Amino acid sequence: TFQRQLQQSDCQNVLMKKVFDTHMLFLQINQSAAALKHVFAALRLFVGKFPSAFFQGQADLCGSLCYEILKCCNHRSRSTQTEASALLYFFMRKNFEFNKQKSIVRSHLQLIKAVSQLIADAGIGGSRFQHSLAIINNFANGDKQMKNVNFPAEVKDLTKRIRTVLMATAQMKEHEKDPEMLVDLQYSLANSYASTPELRRTWLESMAKIHARNGDLSEAAMCYIHIAALIAEYLKRKGKIHIFKTNCVSINII
Repeated sequence: TFQRQLQQSDCQNVLMKKVFDTHMLFLQINQSAAALKHVFAALRLFVGKFPSAFFQGQADLCGSLCYEILKCCNHRSRSTQTEASALLYFFMRKNFEFNKQKSIVRSHLQLIKAVSQLIADAGIGGSRFQHSLAIINNFANGDKQMKNVNFPAEVKDLTKRIRTVLMATAQMKEHEKDPEMLVDLQYSLANSYASTPELRRTWLESMAKIHARNGDLSEAAMCYIHIAALIAEYLKRKGKIHIFKTNCVSINII
């Protein structure tokens, strides 16, 4: 009924946010497996109708949807895991089609970011989650329409990177009673995302929380200053600010 209003400003509008948040509520409040089946069907329809809401402009809606679907990939019910994996595959495929079959860079970034957040929030990474990753890979292998493009390879690369993050996290779990070792592992993970500032920021925030929890407030402050430097550098490159010298010398003094 409100399709024209929802598509205003390339789907970046208040009404779209309200409709999207209503969809998300169904995933945020516990549902039966039968109800979730309908929620996933509604979301497939929603993403299919309004792809620019997710793959253009701000990445907020894309990030929120990735977070909630990944949570469902860790669900106790096998049918819900399969449904969530199918929706996630459909979402990545839509991203690929929206980008004229060039890449899934946005969903890739937002999914890795969501995995990094979920490790802290929901402790994902066990056999249930690994099972969902295997389902997604199977979809990529069996998708005949995508045989001659690089989409299946991109999906495999993404699931491989997610497993790398999960392995690093498993190592962290082993050293959770050794704060220095734990932070060292997190620092290595943050550095491995030097080329992806948004993910680096996610892991620096995670490090700051550990430092604060251990009462190491100077170290936590260093993490936040590092995040500020990353954002300042990004804004400078985008031409948004002119007060910082190259490599954020101003912040270096702090």
